[in-house]
Amino acid sequence: MNDLEKYILENTGNQTCKWSHYAGIYDRHLSKFRGKEVNLLEFGVSHGGSLQIWKRYFGPKARIIGADINPECKKLEEDQITILVGDQGDKKFLGSILDHMPEIDILIDDGGHRMKQQVNTFEVLFPHIKPDGVYACEDLNTSYWHRYGGGYKKKGSFIEYSKNFIDHLNAWHSEQPHRLNISDFTKTVDSLHYYDSLLIIEKRLREMPYAIETGHPSTNFYLKKTLAERLERLWLRPIGYKESPTSLAPNRKAK
Repeated sequence: MNDLEKYILENTGNQTCKWSHYAGIYDRHLSKFRGKEVNLLEFGVSHGGSLQIWKRYFGPKARIIGADINPECKKLEEDQITILVGDQGDKKFLGSILDHMPEIDILIDDGGHRMKQQVNTFEVLFPHIKPDGVYACEDLNTSYWHRYGGGYKKKGSFIEYSKNFIDHLNAWHSEQPHRLNISDFTKTVDSLHYYDSLLIIEKRLREMPYAIETGHPSTNFYLKKTLAERLERLWLRPIGYKESPTSLAPNRKAK
């Protein structure tokens, strides 16, 4: 049992509610921030228990902001914890959060779970998560619930919306730049992690990936290929290659 699981199971403070498998996932992706000056933003304050647990988990250097539409949540503020009141579906309110936290290390969307709220929160705030930060959207099960605006394969659900992230992550390799081009998402996202009802995105500044060719050719098929042909086909960059890797794909222009 990790510390986060222990803090949740032994919680005697304000009430919190999380799916049982979340604690292990969060510890896997967020433990690197423990003991550091971390800025955490969580949508969905409810009774405030989650914010208190994050405070305990990350330690005294953590700065935690909770956002909720219920004005009564404001009374749950305490040392290290600030509560902002507003509608998560309102892009103007979302933008105003940056006045309080211009840089975000961790964003957790456990708010209203409706499609517009999840999409708007991602579009407004994801670009402001720091280059090594983490984004999490909880309760993706609502993407399959009609009463939340979801439904299986329904256009506009957050699950369907987020499936596009897979293409953008791999946009370096697109041969149709008019349809799929390199974006800020491509250049700043390291990985996508889908779990039951939870999406984790880890950020990292990236350059165009390239393969490294070492060792000696050992099959006749590849011996017949010229180095230039293989470079064009696989975008290989030999050890010692000094030019920009984009020179290997002159028709692919980054935005």
